[in-house]
Amino acid sequence: MDTMLRIKYQSRLYELSYTLVRSKRKSYAISISPDGRITVRVPLHASNQEVRQILTKKQHWIITKYLELQEKQADRPVSDLTDVQRSALTQRYINAAKEYFPKRTAYFHQFTGGTYKRITIRDQKTRWGSCSAKGTLSFNWRLMLAPPAILDYVVVHELCHLTHMNHSAAFWQAVESVYPDYRSARQWLKEHGQELIL
Repeated sequence: MDTMLRIKYQSRLYELSYTLVRSKRKSYAISISPDGRITVRVPLHASNQEVRQILTKKQHWIITKYLELQEKQADRPVSDLTDVQRSALTQRYINAAKEYFPKRTAYFHQFTGGTYKRITIRDQKTRWGSCSAKGTLSFNWRLMLAPPAILDYVVVHELCHLTHMNHSAAFWQAVESVYPDYRSARQWLKEHGQELIL
């Protein structure tokens, strides 16, 4: 369900479209993707009034985060590649990722434990990696454009989900035991992730 949110900020009225998702979750959550798409997730029983209340409460965070992402988008480097060149280069990076990620995963797996069944390489806009309950590890090929240390952090992060399918304190302790400087890597992705484009 798509709807509109109006926010007045610094004497200007902004009209932001957002997607409302109702599910069996018990809590409310608002997220904004790097390209500015706003998603509001609410419990199935949430009334429209409750949705409006949470949006009103969080409107300052929404608009400041939205404008921050817009500014980052404007600052992204402009590529002079043609569509054909970009497609060919993308495929080369995907092929390289299919070789590189299994090697780094096998290396760090000896320290993290758990069991995974397969590795997939994906082209995701908002996620760098994922770990399914069935043991499938997925990684974003765009990480091949990042410093190797950042790629290693994502590998360790997803491997630790094999034994901790959450982001609990125990999960982050597991990540830190293998990758002590994980906080710097997380911050790097927040600041530069949108730059990993061709």
